[in-house]
Amino acid sequence: MSRPSWDEYFMQITELVASRATCLRRKVGAVLVRNKRILTTGYNGPPSGIEHCEKRGGCMRDELNIPSGERMELSRAIHAEQNAIIQAAKMGIPIENSTLYVSTHPCFTCAKMLINAGVKKIIYKEGYPDSFAKEILKEAGVEVIQFDNSIKQTKYL
Repeated sequence: MSRPSWDEYFMQITELVASRATCLRRKVGAVLVRNKRILTTGYNGPPSGIEHCEKRGGCMRDELNIPSGERMELSRAIHAEQNAIIQAAKMGIPIENSTLYVSTHPCFTCAKMLINAGVKKIIYKEGYPDSFAKEILKEAGVEVIQFDNSIKQTKYL
C-alpha cells in the first residue's frame, strides 16, 4: 500500500483549498496544522459579502498594471494565510506552534502576521517575489521549507 507522506498529504489539501479561491491572478490555498491535525484552512478572495473581481469585470491590480509582489494594499482579496488566521480567531482555535502548508510563499504582510500568530514552520510549494518576507521570517526564526513536488517531499533550503 502506498500512502502519501504527511507533507505530500497536506500540500495536496492546499491545492484543493486553493480551488475555492476567486482571485483572477493567482489561486492560493493555506492549511494550518499542528500534530498532524488540520486546525484551519484559507484561500484568497475578497471579504465575505464583497463582490468577486470576476463579477466586477476584472482585476483592479491588472487594470492598474501592478506587478506581482507589489502594492498589496491595492487588492480586494484577503490572502489565504490571512483567511486561515482569521478563521482560527473566529473559531477560537489556537494556532501557536503550528505549521502552515501553503501553495505560494507568503508575502511580507502575511509573514508578519504568521510570526505574531506563533506559526513556527512554513512549507510552501511555489515561490513569490518578496525578499522582505524571506528576510523577516528568517530573522524571526520561522523554519521555511520549499516542498519539492518531483520527489513528493520537502526540500530543506
